[in-house]
Amino acid sequence: MSRVAITGATGLVGGNLAKALLERGHEVVCTKRSTSRTDHLDELDVSWVEATLGDPSSLEAAFEGAQAVFHCAAAVSIKAKVTPTLHAANVVGTENILAACRAAGIERLVHCSSTVAVGLATGDADANEDTPWNFGDFGLADGYATTKRQSEELALGTEDLDVVAVNPGFMFGPYDVRPSSGALLLEVVNRKVPGYSGGVNSFVDVRDVAEGMVLAMERGQRGERYILGGENLTYGQVFERIAAVAGTKAPGLGVPYWLAAVTGLFGDLGEAITGKEPLLNSNSMRWGYAEGFRFSSDKARADLGYTTRPLEEGIAAALTWFREHDMVGPLPNFP
Repeated sequence: MSRVAITGATGLVGGNLAKALLERGHEVVCTKRSTSRTDHLDELDVSWVEATLGDPSSLEAAFEGAQAVFHCAAAVSIKAKVTPTLHAANVVGTENILAACRAAGIERLVHCSSTVAVGLATGDADANEDTPWNFGDFGLADGYATTKRQSEELALGTEDLDVVAVNPGFMFGPYDVRPSSGALLLEVVNRKVPGYSGGVNSFVDVRDVAEGMVLAMERGQRGERYILGGENLTYGQVFERIAAVAGTKAPGLGVPYWLAAVTGLFGDLGEAITGKEPLLNSNSMRWGYAEGFRFSSDKARADLGYTTRPLEEGIAAALTWFREHDMVGPLPNFP
C-alpha cells in the first residue's frame, strides 16, 4: 500500500479515481478548497487537506509523504478566449503542481489532460497520441482547449520529474455532483434537448477512465500520454443509448447547423453584455458539430492493459447515482 494524493477529487474523474485507488488498498489524500463540497464523497475513506492551485506551499504540504500525485483539478469554460481564470488554474496551476511535486519528492505524477489536447481526426483513421494539435484549423482553439494543451505540454516537458499524461474522452458515471458531462445525460432524460447536432465524440464510462489512470501510474512510460476513450459515437447515437437505458424517448430531430449558429449568436450577445459564462455560444455550437472527435485508445490498451465496458453501464451508473442524490426526477421505466 502506498500514499497517493489527488487534486480535483471533488469532480467526476477525481471522485471515481479516489474510489479505484482505495479499492487497491492505497491511502488517499485529496486536496480541496475551503469552499469545496465533499459530502457526496462521504462514503470514501479519504483524507482531506485544504490546498489551492494558486498556493504551491499548500500543495507541497498536501503531497508530503505521497509516492504519487494525480493532478485532476482544472477550470472549464466554453468562452472562446483564454480568460485569466483559465490561465491561472490550468497553466499557472500546473506550474505550481510541478513545483510542489519537486519539493515533496514525488516519484510519479499522473497528469489528467483531455482529448482536447490531442489533434482532431481529419481522415478515415481515428486520432491518436501522435496526431498534431489542429484545433485552430476548425475554429476550436478556445480558451479551455488552449490552456489544457499548454498544461499538458508543461507537464510532459518537465525533465526532472517522472510524468505521465492521460487524455480522457466524454465521461458518464457516478459522483458527478455539479454535474459536469452528466448534465448532457440529464437534459436528454428530462426531455430538454430539442434535437441532436451533427458532431461526434468519444464516450466512455468514467470508472474505466479511473482504472486507466491507476494503470498509467503503475505501467505508464515516463513522458508518454495515453488516450482513455471509449466508443466514437454521433450525438444522435449517444442520445439513443441514453434514452434506451432510461426508458425515455430520444430526441429524433437533427438540428441544422445554421439554426444552431443563430442560437449561438444570442449566447455571444449575452456574454458580451454581462461578461458571464453563457449556457451556449457560437464556440460551443462549433464543438457540437465537430466530426473529428474520433479517438483511438489502442496505445492505452496495448501498453497499460486499458479496457472499457459497454457505455450503457456508465449511463446506468450515472442515472442511479443522480436518482439517489435527487438530481433527476422519477424514471418509471428505469430499473
